[in-house]
Amino acid sequence: MSNIIILGAGQVGTSVAKSLSTERHNITVIDRDAAKLKELASKYDLRTVAGNAGYPSILKEAGISDCDLLIAVTEVDEINMMACKIASSIFNVPKRIARIRSTEYLDDPRLSGEDVFGISHVISPEVALARYVENLVVYPEALQVLEFAERQVCLVAVRAKAGGLLVGDRIGNLHNHLKTTDARIVAIFRDMSAVQPRADTVIEDGDEVFFLSRTADMRRVMEELRKADRPVRRIMIAGGSEFSYRLAKDLEASHSVKLLEANEKRAHQLVALLDKTVVLQGSENDTELLINEDIAHVDLFVAATGDDERNIIASLLAKKMGAHRVLSLIHQSVYVGVLEDSKIDVVVGIADVTLGSILAHIRRADVARVHSLRRGAAEALEIVIHGDKSTSECVGRSVDAIAWPPGALLGAVVRGQDVLMAHHDLVIESEDHLILFVTDKDTVRKIEKLLQVSVSFFG
Repeated sequence: MSNIIILGAGQVGTSVAKSLSTERHNITVIDRDAAKLKELASKYDLRTVAGNAGYPSILKEAGISDCDLLIAVTEVDEINMMACKIASSIFNVPKRIARIRSTEYLDDPRLSGEDVFGISHVISPEVALARYVENLVVYPEALQVLEFAERQVCLVAVRAKAGGLLVGDRIGNLHNHLKTTDARIVAIFRDMSAVQPRADTVIEDGDEVFFLSRTADMRRVMEELRKADRPVRRIMIAGGSEFSYRLAKDLEASHSVKLLEANEKRAHQLVALLDKTVVLQGSENDTELLINEDIAHVDLFVAATGDDERNIIASLLAKKMGAHRVLSLIHQSVYVGVLEDSKIDVVVGIADVTLGSILAHIRRADVARVHSLRRGAAEALEIVIHGDKSTSECVGRSVDAIAWPPGALLGAVVRGQDVLMAHHDLVIESEDHLILFVTDKDTVRKIEKLLQVSVSFFG
């Protein structure tokens, strides 16, 4: 059990607090907004302190003297950075995570590291989101694309459709479709519930199916199992946020990108910052503007205004006006579930993308990466295993000889540069990276315990 202080009760802070409060940690949340704190305290098992998260007195009131981990995720970079500095220099907090948005800080490692501000780990939702959406540009048929092991392994979620190769077929017949390519179905969600993927499980129309394979093979896997969508060439982004800028900057060299921003000053800033992107001053709901900019021939419309309601309306309008595929960024998790069956093709819960990067620094085992899924209900983890036969319950044992907890599925093992699908006779070795899918948060603790080395390993 850890003593954790979270700075900021916004969507990210609330999501982190919600997730960690179910894992038997002592959680304290600091925010200026007493109403938000009262709502949090009524829903979850945690303490709250109202005040400025950058003040030492407020941090002390929250119990920072006994804090194991500080998670600074307020909306203000400077408060997050200063709080980490105070936590490090004055209170000797062992681990300090800061959310930083501005490129002015992120582009200079001296400002976002331990030497100056005492930050152990930096998280940037905008950077993570940009990478997330870029993967969806590469795989336009996908609902999610997640990476592991330095991008050697890829987890892709697709919606099964009637007429597809797998619909109505057993998972055990997957190898008949893929032939020479090795891949695994590691999870299925049907009507909001997890379905354990077994050899005799039949894929149904509408299922959300998660495939795991080597990244180099994923395009072939997608082509074999689902009709390819048309490539994404023309992209329109609504909103001039930091995320929008990063996405446009990363894609403008290889795609035709247009960006809509209503604020004149911000629009001029973006013109100066971007090279090939066409920046247009105007509203994402201006139908005349959308028609003039040929919305009907846009391959991907990304709603990223910073306001959930505006994003939803903009996405639905763009879809109605002919945009081939629309993606909406959503802050409030409750909206994500509601919109899954809407005409919006892809709904990205910002908190889910951010949460995984925080959880990787909290898990007890040697966790290299965590992806939070299904609004925190499920997780995909990359865990490095250590020890030997005498100190580990897994090293030296075949996959089917390990007592995996119910709800956990080992999908693949990365051994150096080799990616091995986790077939029953594969023997686990020390320093292997295990890619696991967990459909129940309670199972995560059991997985951590299973994969931890015994005390004797440290001799």
